[in-house]
Formats: sequence, structure tokens, C-alpha cells
Amino acid sequence: MRQSVEWQVAALKAVKAETRQVKTFTLTLPNWVRHQPGQHYDIRLTAPDGYQAQRSYSIASEPEREGEIDLTVERIEDGEVSTYLHDVLVPGDCLEVRGPIGGYFVWDGEKSDPLMLVAGGSGVVPLAAMIRHRAALGIKVPTRLLYSSRTREDILYGEELERLASANDGLVVFHTLTRNQESGWKGFNRRIDQVMLAEVVKQLGEAVQVFICGPTMLVESVANDLVVIGIKPAQIRTERFGPTGLAAGA
Repeated sequence: MRQSVEWQVAALKAVKAETRQVKTFTLTLPNWVRHQPGQHYDIRLTAPDGYQAQRSYSIASEPEREGEIDLTVERIEDGEVSTYLHDVLVPGDCLEVRGPIGGYFVWDGEKSDPLMLVAGGSGVVPLAAMIRHRAALGIKVPTRLLYSSRTREDILYGEELERLASANDGLVVFHTLTRNQESGWKGFNRRIDQVMLAEVVKQLGEAVQVFICGPTMLVESVANDLVVIGIKPAQIRTERFGPTGLAAGA
């Protein structure tokens, strides 16, 4: 797929609050190009004095939605771009954007290999694009999502993931909470470890494709643990983020 890398002016169509610190921004694009799940867009802000701030954000929406994209952004305290998006931007406003960008951390659904997705926090965003793409095309490849959040209130797309998993088309969603497990919680209640990974990945077979996205420490730990339990490094793709990273840029 030829990538569009020229800057264009997108219009903000809608804003949806996902959690207290996370919102999804729907942008309409005059020069829309179909993306691959896992790709991202750059956003550029320019101040009156010419100062510019630029951040990258993973695409949350499936490529089947023509003419627009969703970017799910966590508000980072003192962040130059995320605070503007959360606190200033309203529907009808315009933004400079560039994309889709990226060709390594992508899943196009053409392969029939089982899929293992591991997310930490807002690292679920590009993986949600993969799951939505899977649903839009009616792909039934066995898929497991292991999603680590601090608390239940921090889970992104919770109701949608539950609905998609209830379709019984091969998608199974596992949650783990690292803080404040409430009474009646039926998921895991610790940080992701080898035992948890082995339980989730079982029955997916030796040809499983793995995508991991989240904070650097989580991504490295999960990738290393998967290798220990027998997944080949060539089958694992990772995306890390930090203060200026793809899934949660400031």
C-alpha cells in the first residue's frame, strides 16, 4: 500500500470520552487513504509565533470506515499536544495531520495464523483497530487479547470488546487489573507474567502471530516471557510508547 505522507488539514467531527483521561477524536480527512490496522497519524500544532509541536497517535478505527479515522488520546499532564486536544479542541476545529504511517506493526487479516494481542493501558488502541478490522471483515481466526489496566475504570472500549467477544467467532478477551481490584472481579489481578501468558496463549498453536503494545517495560517483559515459553522472536511484533510515543504521545 502506498502511504500518504503529506500534511493535510483534517476537521474534527466528534469527541467521545472513553475514561477520565482518555478521549477518542474522530477526524474527517479530505485526502483519506485506507490504513492498515496498527498504523498511526502524526498531528502537528503551530503556535502564532511559529513554534511547532508534533506527536504520533495510533489509529483506533478499522480501515473499512471511509473518509475518517479515530485517534484515541490519553491526556498527559503538561503535554503540549494531548492537553490541547483534550482541553481546547471542539467539533468543527481543524488540525494538521499526516498519515497513515508505519509498516511493521500492522495486521491486514490476510494470514490465517492465530492471533495473540497483548496491551498495556492505551497500548490497546492499535490492537483495537485490528480487532475492529477482524470483525468488519468477518474473519474468524482464533484471537486472544490480554489487556492490562490499572483499574476497571481505566479499561478502554470495555463494552465494545465484551460485545465483540460475545459473538463467539474466535475472539476471547482477558483482562488483568494491577490496582484496586473490586469485589466480584473475575479477571486476573496482577501484572502480566509467564504463567498468565502461557494460560492465554495455549491452544493457539506454534504459528501464532503476536502483537504487543504498551509502556516499554511491559512490552520488553512480555516479549521476553513469550520467548521463554516457546514463541519464536520472529513471530512477535512490538510497539513501545513513552512521553512522545505512538500510542500515548504528550
